[in-house]
Amino acid sequence: MNDNIAVPDVVEAAKDADILIFVLPHQFIRTLCSTLLDNIKPTAVGLSLIKGFGRGEGNNIELISKIIEKNLRIQCNVLMGANLANEVAEEKFCETTIGCKDKRLAPVLRDLIQTPNFRVVVVEDCEAVEVCGALKASTTLLETEKLLYNIVACAAGFVDGLGLGDNTKAAVIRLGLMEMVKFVDTFYSGSKLSTFFESCGVADLITTCYGGRNRRVCEQFVKTGKTIRELEDELLAGQKLQGPATADEVHDMLKSRNVMDKFPLFTAVHRICTDQLRPADLIDQIRSHPEHV
Repeated sequence: MNDNIAVPDVVEAAKDADILIFVLPHQFIRTLCSTLLDNIKPTAVGLSLIKGFGRGEGNNIELISKIIEKNLRIQCNVLMGANLANEVAEEKFCETTIGCKDKRLAPVLRDLIQTPNFRVVVVEDCEAVEVCGALKASTTLLETEKLLYNIVACAAGFVDGLGLGDNTKAAVIRLGLMEMVKFVDTFYSGSKLSTFFESCGVADLITTCYGGRNRRVCEQFVKTGKTIRELEDELLAGQKLQGPATADEVHDMLKSRNVMDKFPLFTAVHRICTDQLRPADLIDQIRSHPEHV
C-alpha cells in the first residue's frame, strides 16, 4: 500500500466504524463482504458509490447495495451523481444524489458528505438512483440509473468515433434516457420519474456521455479498430470498463423477459461490444426506435 493510506488493513479500518463507504470495482464486492463479515459493528450502515451490477440468480442482475445488505446484514444506501473524480478533487462545483429511505439517517449522510462545492440532495428512491448509476428513482433507483448511464455513454462514444455530430449524439442520449426510464419501470416498478431529474439522473447522463471513460474508450474503439480489452490496457492501465459489462448483464435481463425489441439502443451497444454488429450500423438499429412510433 502507498504510505498515504493511514490504515492498510481493511478489517482494522472498518471494525469500529459507524458508517462504511464502499468505493471499489463491483466485481470485488462479495470478496470484501466476506472479509468484513462478523468484523464490523452490527449497527453500522453502508454508503455505496459503486457503479455496476452483480450477477443474481438466473439471468437477473443484483444491485450492489443489495449485495452489501445481504452479505453484511447492514443497511446500505447509495450515492450517485454527475461527479467526474478529477473535477471533484479540484473542488469544482457539482451536485450529487444520495438515496436513503431512513429519514433520521439521511441528514447525517448529507452533512457528512456535503461541502460548499459538493452539494447533496437526498431522495428516498434508492433503486432508481442506483440503476441510473450503471446504465450512466428509490435508494435502489439511484443505483440502477447510474449503471445504465454507462451503456448510453458507450453509444455516445461510438457516435463520436464515427464523427456523426452533435445532433446525432443528442438523439442517442435522449433515446438512451427513454430506455433507462422504461428499464426501471419494467424491472423496478414504483420508482419516481422525478428521480431522473436529480444529479444522479439527467445531469450524470450528460457528464458521462461527454467526459467519462466509457465514452472515451468507445470513441477510440471505433477510430483505432482495437478491442475493448486492448484499449483498457492502453487507456485505463488495465482497469475494466463498466459499460460493456453492464450492457452484457442488461442484455441477459432483457432476453429473459423477451423485450429486447423495446430496447434497441441497449441491444445495439451489447452487440457492438461483443463484435456482433459494426459500430457504423448503430444508427440503423435506432431509426425505427419505439420512441419514434
